Amino acid sequence: MSDAYLNSLLGENEQVLFETHQHWLVLAGEILTECLLSVALVVLVSLIWALWVPNVLVALGYLLLIFPLVSLWRDVLIWSKRKYVVTSHRVIQLSGVFNKNVTDSSLDKVNDVKMSQSFLGRMLNYGDIEILTASELGVNMFKHIGQPIQYKTAMLNAKEKLEHAPVEAGTGRPVRSAADLLVQLDELRQNGVLTEAEFQSKKAELLKKM
Repeated sequence: MSDAYLNSLLGENEQVLFETHQHWLVLAGEILTECLLSVALVVLVSLIWALWVPNVLVALGYLLLIFPLVSLWRDVLIWSKRKYVVTSHRVIQLSGVFNKNVTDSSLDKVNDVKMSQSFLGRMLNYGDIEILTASELGVNMFKHIGQPIQYKTAMLNAKEKLEHAPVEAGTGRPVRSAADLLVQLDELRQNGVLTEAEFQSKKAELLKKM
């Protein structure tokens, strides 16, 4: 499913190449805690029932089960919103359900990438990614993420492609493809900057170069 907030962070011609979350074991550990709390509450309420405490108090005891259930739903929501993303220009760490926290590093500032996996991590496909950058923060640590090898590979491939991308003379900006230029020309036509005749003329010139 498309993430509207993530899409709003993307720059012009920037594309999401890979996206992952923390491994499901992280979520499972949190859910297990909530389940144990629920079981403890059920046992407590059952003891209260056995002691013939008024039914009203028993009903209130079972009502307490709402809290671990709400907490479980909260854990799932937080886990689903914590994302580790590789784009064509950056690596992004995104978290938060209502209040958003975004940390990103430009690929051209990434100096080194370290990955560590335990034996269990290799079996279940999770691990830690440490990104060393030239920024003031210096290090980004992504703990227990799923598909760490694929994440690292996507990042290194994107960095390689970005470093070898041709640039426009005198601007330092990547050369845009003919398809990108056609999109821009169509936007100019729709905004009334170019006439239909001018658009068709420029379009024909670009198609000859493709």
